[in-house]
Amino acid sequence: VQLQASGGGLAQAGGSLRLSCAASGIIFANNAMGWYRQAPGKQREMVAIVRIRDSTTYADSVKGRFTASRDNAKNTVYLQMNSLKPEDTGVYLCTVVVSGRNYWGQGTLVTVSS
Repeated sequence: VQLQASGGGLAQAGGSLRLSCAASGIIFANNAMGWYRQAPGKQREMVAIVRIRDSTTYADSVKGRFTASRDNAKNTVYLQMNSLKPEDTGVYLCTVVVSGRNYWGQGTLVTVSS
């Protein structure tokens, strides 16, 4: 299983970024995909989960600002991040659970300046 996240970068507060995570080695359409983030000195936290029928769950801190989606034809999950805040800064990672094991991508860094 391989997960390749991209799309991170530097954004100003109030700006937007769109992250992508391409998956291989799995039957993508059969798996829920997750976005997590880890800020410096903080624990990793769930940002969004996209299930196989596109239902989503969001952390309270990003509700109304972030939108997670998936394209099964491209084996890719997305995270559209709007109205970014400095506290959104961190490494964003995508994950999938296969046969009870968590697989993680390498992450993409998002930095939001005030």
